[in-house]
Amino acid sequence: MIGRIQRPVDFERVLARPSRSRSAHFALHHLPANPAPSAWVAARLRSAQAELSTGDALVIHTPVEPIPPAAPESCWVGMVVPKRHAKRSVTRQLLKRQIRAAFAERPGMPPGLWVVRLRSPFDRQKFPSAASDALRAAARAELAQLLDRVLKAESAP
Repeated sequence: MIGRIQRPVDFERVLARPSRSRSAHFALHHLPANPAPSAWVAARLRSAQAELSTGDALVIHTPVEPIPPAAPESCWVGMVVPKRHAKRSVTRQLLKRQIRAAFAERPGMPPGLWVVRLRSPFDRQKFPSAASDALRAAARAELAQLLDRVLKAESAP
């Protein structure tokens, strides 16, 4: 299963690490961990351990969200596609769809948090249309090459 990274704290954790692989337009970052638990779960766990001043027994409620295990079990993907590199929202959405599709095609990715970052714009002279088939194919090919490079490095001893 592939999840989506949505919380800023998870993006910060992954992007604080050096990139795992780079291509002409993309950088791939990885952190072998689970997403951070939500603030509600963390606050509930802290309050469950606190002593009450009245001496009454504290009722411990089980959290609605499960506490993630220490070792990552699946992949979570985040995408950073800034406006300075892709001015049109159509282009940004196209690139995000291609990133999700590239991860979906590779079920053997190591578990953890993955962030794909667009690091340079695609040439507007070469791809004049914001959502052209040529741009889609170029982005997909570059992402496939980037992910294959990571898989090859994982399988090598």
